[in-house]
Amino acid sequence: MRRATATLAAAMLGSALLPAPLALAQGNAKPAQQRGRFAGGEPVTLNFVNADIDAVSRAMGAILKQQFIVDPRVKGQITLFSEQPITPREAYLNYLAALRGLGFTVVEAGGLFKVVPEADAKLQSGTVAIGDTGRRGDQILTQIFKLNHENANNLVPVLRPLISPNNTINANPGNNSLVITDYADNLQRIARIIAAMDTPAAGEVEVIPLRHAVAADLAPIVQRLADSAGAAAVQGVPATGAANSAVIADPRNNSLLVKAGSPARMASIRSLVERLDQPPQGSAAAGNIWVVHLKNADATKLAQVLRAAFATNTTAGGGIASTGVAGTAAPAAAVAQPAGMSGASAQSTSPVTAGAGPSTGGFIQADPSTNSLVITAAEPLYRQVRAMIEQLDSRRAQVYIESMIVEVSGDNAADFGLQWQGLLGNSGDKYGLFAGTSTSVGGPSIISLSQTGAGSGTTLPGDGINIALIRNYGGTYALAALARALQTQVNTNIVSTPNLITLDNEEAKIVVGENVPFITGQYTNTGTATTSPFQTIERKDVGITLRIRPQIGEGGTVRMTIYQEQSAVKETTAAGTSNAGPSTTKRSIESTVVVDDGAILVLGGLINETFRDTKAKVPLLGDIPVIGALFRSEKREKNRSNLMVFLKPTIMRDNSAASRLSMDRYDLIRARQQDAQPVPNLMLPLQDAPVLPALPPASAPAPAPAQ
Repeated sequence: MRRATATLAAAMLGSALLPAPLALAQGNAKPAQQRGRFAGGEPVTLNFVNADIDAVSRAMGAILKQQFIVDPRVKGQITLFSEQPITPREAYLNYLAALRGLGFTVVEAGGLFKVVPEADAKLQSGTVAIGDTGRRGDQILTQIFKLNHENANNLVPVLRPLISPNNTINANPGNNSLVITDYADNLQRIARIIAAMDTPAAGEVEVIPLRHAVAADLAPIVQRLADSAGAAAVQGVPATGAANSAVIADPRNNSLLVKAGSPARMASIRSLVERLDQPPQGSAAAGNIWVVHLKNADATKLAQVLRAAFATNTTAGGGIASTGVAGTAAPAAAVAQPAGMSGASAQSTSPVTAGAGPSTGGFIQADPSTNSLVITAAEPLYRQVRAMIEQLDSRRAQVYIESMIVEVSGDNAADFGLQWQGLLGNSGDKYGLFAGTSTSVGGPSIISLSQTGAGSGTTLPGDGINIALIRNYGGTYALAALARALQTQVNTNIVSTPNLITLDNEEAKIVVGENVPFITGQYTNTGTATTSPFQTIERKDVGITLRIRPQIGEGGTVRMTIYQEQSAVKETTAAGTSNAGPSTTKRSIESTVVVDDGAILVLGGLINETFRDTKAKVPLLGDIPVIGALFRSEKREKNRSNLMVFLKPTIMRDNSAASRLSMDRYDLIRARQQDAQPVPNLMLPLQDAPVLPALPPASAPAPAPAQ
């Protein structure tokens, strides 16, 4: 009875309906028109108790004069009632709230209102707005928020928990905007949150010029004081504004660039700078001595550069000295014992770099122990010198160089020979005839092998197949004929990858090989009863040597001066040179090239192919077809050698790049060690080969120290 009454009441209110609502397309509708939607009309009283959703939707369409389409998947009963008459807009909002409680909602598409499940609303909604929509209630909308200051990707994890699980939020990095599909009421709340968060970064950059102090000296002090002032008073409570404070020195115009987290912090820093920017007092007023601690450069080398730049030095009182550039003291020589006085070589006993003594002379002194400069100059000259120091005392990048030496060689050899010998005559004859062929091409001769068979020699047959015919000569067996054939093939594939890291514009060297002794002289003392032989020996490195000096250019290019050498000791030496020591082979490349960062460049190489044909034959008889093989031996050799050298530089500009590369190589070597572990064996107790320890898990980076 109530359902019929409610339907009849809804039909009677049809005359008080508003005009059809205006469709909102792509955010072009005016907010005023949206706010006035469903605002007029006669009040209605709702009295739907456990009514079908389909019937209530038709009644709501009659109230609003808007066509409603109910999805077939929308089933169930709904309850709507009001104690007092309400406007059609309020009735529509109550209808949307009741549908949301049942898991359904209304979407607007093409002028039609569709009642669909909430999970499909984001796919069927046709309302897309840019900015404020003016809509309210539990209707699904899609709204685009354009951000001016904050990054859209940063707001996605903040807003995602505030959006219904069935609805979506997406960031478009191209134009820094957010696309959100959700209920109209929730979109208005999210719009207020975005407006509060999309603000400029706290604090602006201000330039504070200095009149007396030097910007490079004052910047670390102000930065340290600003950070300590913003520290939390209670442990565990983060400081406010301290993390956003930054002080950078600009040596060009002697000023400080300051960025603070709040106006109060900026005012505090400005007041601190004014109190510190005072004229020097006491002896410092004359501007006589200044101490500059270097952060990256070498004090001794930098002092020489600065003295050369200021060819006319300045005295402590500000006068001009005519001494020009002052010299530097020679580095202290390293004290090492001669190589013959100790068991260690000179390379192992001498220091890597001789310790430099203090650099004296001129108005700039260098103290290597503290890596600092002592400048004796007036304040105007000191500021010029300090500006140069700030530009030169910078951290240099490093270059990781991978060189690949690839050698592929193949040796093929084939030899065939036939030797024979015979004795014509009978036992007791006064004369006999002995004839035969004997060569050592490819193997020992038949005469040598016959002596071995008779017990008077030690020659063994050569490699390959040997077929011999034995004959009894007067009770002694000897070789009558010998045929030998052999074919050999040797292939070699060698890849060497010497790698090294060096600073920009600093030479580095790596040697991988052996230290081989070479005889340089010998003498034998025969004037006494005891003979005393004496030899002088010089040791040289034999193996792979790589010397390189990289220089980083503009655009990530690397200019490199390279010397690469590959040497080896030959297995055999030439005849008559055994007393001269071993012989070595040597291949070297010396060049200057330019390579892009991470690119591979071939430096050069050698492609060599040799063919050798050796024959030993009896004249005339060896040239006879077919039967001439009885009178000759032949050997053919073919040698091929391909050698190529490749180079790949990688620039490491900061500590993180160097750490990543080092950890990658660390993990590679550790994996190789784990793969090389011996197979467990009960008979062999030693089963644990050395393995590098595992690296600890990466932890959060420590805060950077104050500059």
